[in-house]
Amino acid sequence: MVFEALKFMALGMGIVFVFLIVMIILLNTQAYIIGRFFKEEKQENTKTRKSQLSNKVNQEQKVAIISTVINQHIQNKRMKNG
Repeated sequence: MVFEALKFMALGMGIVFVFLIVMIILLNTQAYIIGRFFKEEKQENTKTRKSQLSNKVNQEQKVAIISTVINQHIQNKRMKNG
């Protein structure tokens, strides 16, 4: 009885393993076909430029906010102590 259970377990694991290997092969084939026939256009360059610009603006805003908070904290500390 235990031997039959081990056989079924090995059979089930083997089927799952084969299925996963076949799925990986099919997905890689699909990615190759899509990459070959449907190449991305130059829209990516404009998107990256826009995102870089927005990142720069966001960083400048963060620096301004942090500077303001630090100055506010220093002023509050001086008022409490002085």
